[in-house]
Amino acid sequence: MSLIRLSESAFYFASAVNSLVLDNGAGGALLIDTGLDDAHARKLLREVEGLGLVPAAILNTHSHADHHGGNAFILKKFPELPVYAPPLEAAVIQFPVLEPLSLFGAMPPRELQTKFLFAPASPAQPLDAGQHTLVGVEVELIAVPGHAAQMYAVRVQDVLYAADALFGPEALGKHPLTFCVDSAAQKASAAALADLSGVRLTLPGHGDPAEDLPALVSVNRASYERTTAAVRRALSGGAATADELLARVCAALGVEMTNAGAVVLNRAVVSAHLAEGLAAGWAALEVQDNRLRFRAQT
Repeated sequence: MSLIRLSESAFYFASAVNSLVLDNGAGGALLIDTGLDDAHARKLLREVEGLGLVPAAILNTHSHADHHGGNAFILKKFPELPVYAPPLEAAVIQFPVLEPLSLFGAMPPRELQTKFLFAPASPAQPLDAGQHTLVGVEVELIAVPGHAAQMYAVRVQDVLYAADALFGPEALGKHPLTFCVDSAAQKASAAALADLSGVRLTLPGHGDPAEDLPALVSVNRASYERTTAAVRRALSGGAATADELLARVCAALGVEMTNAGAVVLNRAVVSAHLAEGLAAGWAALEVQDNRLRFRAQT
């Protein structure tokens, strides 16, 4: 698929995960998120070349493998490119074993060393949120933690790339357990984006551009709240471990997990919502029979 124009200087490459291409007006391009793997990166480079541009830098909005897995392929062809990312996410991009290690709680077994969880390493420079000029492109980096520990949405004039702070409706329907490490922050970040003024188009990390930002935020917040409600209903079935609660939630939402990666990812989602419940007072934690269990708290 060819690059799709969002504004005079902004284009996006539509795929399972979107990539943003920003023309710096001097023949260079800032590439924002490089996709899952070499195949995505190869197609992205071909499209950038078709615009008559040369990559000038990479910005990764966060460290999930599907957003930086293409870095290594691009850096083989352009080894001097700077790579920028939020500080904590930059550490994971440099040492990608940290992602499956954090999900599994120990050095990951072979079943968790897949491209979906363990991207090739690439150098990354930490960059704070705020206004920046990167390789001649003016961008505003907006902190939107929750889906990842640190994550940036990227605003370029009246175009907002929300990264994975917002998802398209189709993606939300396909994945009812939307990944997060902090569900309370995920909801707050989405709500904050709705307050932005002057946004003409919003591109989610997964999905099509949307003209109505508040409506897109509303759909996402409703989805996040449905997950919280499912976790609370699971707790009403009696005290249980996170894995037992995950099974209850999946049964209620019609989710079928068929591989180890799906289990650890979805368990993290349930754990995030449980942590939100502990902070809010509707869940409690206990240790019983050598098991860490959660129960409903009234």
